[in-house]
Amino acid sequence: MIKFFRKIRQKMLNENKFSKYILYAIGEIILVIIGILIALQLNTLKEENKLADQETTYLKRLLSDNQQDLRSFTDYIKDFEKGKNAVVALSNALNGPSKDSVLVQAAKDYYWYATGFPLFPMSKSTFEDLASTGNMTIIKNRQLRDKIVQHYGHLDYMQERIRLSTEWILPLDGHFYIKSHAMKLDPRVVFLYPNSSYIEMAKEIRQHKLDYIDNSAAHYWANSDAMKRFQESKELTSILIKELEKELGLN
Repeated sequence: MIKFFRKIRQKMLNENKFSKYILYAIGEIILVIIGILIALQLNTLKEENKLADQETTYLKRLLSDNQQDLRSFTDYIKDFEKGKNAVVALSNALNGPSKDSVLVQAAKDYYWYATGFPLFPMSKSTFEDLASTGNMTIIKNRQLRDKIVQHYGHLDYMQERIRLSTEWILPLDGHFYIKSHAMKLDPRVVFLYPNSSYIEMAKEIRQHKLDYIDNSAAHYWANSDAMKRFQESKELTSILIKELEKELGLN
């Protein structure tokens, strides 16, 4: 192609068509410039499409992470509700006339449902990927980008609150289990207490009534606080999911 244009220019020079040669040369330069601009534009479009694809991938991953968090938060809220109900049932059994079997079952339900320590599950892999690689700016919608950062900052705060509650209760539980022999209520180790009857267990529970009340009060407070945190997180996660779906054109 270059040789072809060169021959044309040479022919014009040989025929003393200098003005035509100048115009042709200028046209040739313009064509080269246009070609370069088109190539640059195509490269820019290719890069923009690549970034758009990356943005879509990240947004879909964030959506999936938050949908998983929403399910986890919902399940934990149900568990906290069971724990609070177990505390109420134990309180009724301790403070009112109840059969030994009813009291022991209430204590077992309390041990199983109310004394667990809440974790705060969070799917942060996509967000951490964006933050650590500097790819956060791939998300072009600045308002959405700010909301994502604020959202995970909120979840970090909630996680820390629940961790502090757990650290506060752990020592109380250790003392309670030793003093009241409440480990007998754990079905996983019940084989270690083969001679424990409902009568004996109910008697021990009544003897340590105040210890049970103190421990259940601590867990009721922790469960209520955690339930509130999870509910707030669930609502904020639902809002972010709608924002992500809107950005992806899914609603």
